[in-house]
Amino acid sequence: MPRIRTFIAINLESAVHRRVMALQETLARSVGDEVKWVEDNNMHLTLLFLGEVDQRQVHEVCRAVARCCAERESFVLEVVGVGAFPNTRRPRILWAGVGQGTEELVSLHDVLEEALLELGCYRREERKYSPHVTLGRVHQDGAEEKIVEALTRHQHWQGGETRVTEALVMSSDLTPRGPIYTVMSRAKLGG
Repeated sequence: MPRIRTFIAINLESAVHRRVMALQETLARSVGDEVKWVEDNNMHLTLLFLGEVDQRQVHEVCRAVARCCAERESFVLEVVGVGAFPNTRRPRILWAGVGQGTEELVSLHDVLEEALLELGCYRREERKYSPHVTLGRVHQDGAEEKIVEALTRHQHWQGGETRVTEALVMSSDLTPRGPIYTVMSRAKLGG
């Protein structure tokens, strides 16, 4: 049976999305080609990455996500600040952070994680969930100094607020030109 690379995401409202893309362009001018930047249409906030899910389980995943989201109120999150994983001394992933709404995102993540663990199609990650919007992935060593300088200049960047009203169950098809994301289901938050 085919397997589908699956994740659960939150989309950003268009005004915040535009500000994130503008930040990304600014950072790209400072950092250069050492970073593979996330494509405009792939920009989102990941709640959970499930990995390869058996096609037969996708419907169950969508139902579980819908059930969990229906029990949660919609909320506002603020996209603010920049940083790097694992840290700025060894940047591998560049991100925009989350201020207001972090507690609600972590709570939503945790309830989704429990439901998907029960289904048996998710394995808990070792690291603690840290809400962020991935801007790009560093693919060449030697750019650390430029990256740290760029992140320091934009550490107080403000992306604005976005209302979270739904979570998306997404598929990710890896291609030579980059991933292609497809919405498999939308799970509305209650209220």
